[in-house]
Amino acid sequence: MAMTASSGLAHGAGNVSAAGQAERSPFARTTELLAPYQPGKPLITLSLGEPQHPVPDFVGPVLAKHIADFGRYPLAKGIEPFRRAVANWLSSRFNLPRAVDPETEVLVLNGSREGLFFAAITASRFVGPRKGRPAILMPNPFYPAYGAGARAAGCEQVYLPTTVANGFLPDLDSLDDALLARTVAIFIASPANPQGAVASRDYFARLKQLADRFGFYVLSDECYSEIYTREAPGSALECAGSDLANVIVFQSLSKRSNLPGMRVGFAAGDAKFLAAFHELRNVAAPQVPVPLQHVAVAAYGDEAHVEENRKLYRIKFDLADQILGSRYGYRRPAGGFCVWLDVSGHGGDEAACVKLYRDAGVRVIPGSYLARMQDDGSNPGAGYIRLALVSDSESTAEALHRLVETLD
Repeated sequence: MAMTASSGLAHGAGNVSAAGQAERSPFARTTELLAPYQPGKPLITLSLGEPQHPVPDFVGPVLAKHIADFGRYPLAKGIEPFRRAVANWLSSRFNLPRAVDPETEVLVLNGSREGLFFAAITASRFVGPRKGRPAILMPNPFYPAYGAGARAAGCEQVYLPTTVANGFLPDLDSLDDALLARTVAIFIASPANPQGAVASRDYFARLKQLADRFGFYVLSDECYSEIYTREAPGSALECAGSDLANVIVFQSLSKRSNLPGMRVGFAAGDAKFLAAFHELRNVAAPQVPVPLQHVAVAAYGDEAHVEENRKLYRIKFDLADQILGSRYGYRRPAGGFCVWLDVSGHGGDEAACVKLYRDAGVRVIPGSYLARMQDDGSNPGAGYIRLALVSDSESTAEALHRLVETLD
């Protein structure tokens, strides 16, 4: 059965205010929702996915060693040691069909967000002719940069609902040929934000087959790949074939190395796409300071701090297992650091968000703010709240205890 496409431009045409709300930052909307209230207890913020674990010890010394490099403009493609370090890390971390070429198949990014945004624009320009209005597909809920990139590219945003029924990943078998024939690119996140679902090798292989058949790009957001408590997630590159055609993955040091303020990441994959991507970024995107790239070289060469990072998250998920149990549909996610809770039986996501802030001093984000309405009027995020377990374990435990006491 073909899925009904939901367009961010077409939907809500008669309701400008609702459409405008849908395009706004979910964090700004949450701030407005909570503005009339004061936290009932000392505030614990679980709404923003900003890692709070310690910055790795090597950051300061590496910056000091390369401080003079702040005095020159960086090359847009990234320094050779950075690209080589990325290629080496990809080969050691994932089961790739072959080694990635650091010269043509890796680009430095100023964090993955700007890369994802500019990738949508590049895809719309570089893809072949489409059979109908060009569309960019994305999971729903989704990272806001996907939608912003699709809008800037002038493409229809098609939302693919991710629910408990489909394992919180887009149902590829429900996409009809007419939609795929006009698809420019599909965004996929694995581990998914906010639900933590991880795409299997078979899932990535199916995506690759569709991309090759219909000539669109797979833009795979894998920035949570190093945060997991069971099996290590795979990569879309593992199923990209020897030419890596039509597949581009995006990574960041924000989550892996607790460096959200450093704004360093990379794109890797299809060399022809990355050549066009580089041309656009060379004139439009922010460059990455060379000293920060040297920090990234050190980060991608060290796994000890990454394992320590995972250990801290495992402790917090152990606490969530104990405190939440099976309440609110909680299940330990396969990856990432977010918890996705069903509060539909507790007044809905906005009401639960307000209650937790006003009565318990716990700030979360309504799931409906992270998603968009489908054509049938449903919002896949409605009735859920997202918690980011980024605080220390003591604060996390306190917040979870308050949540249970308040909602129950």
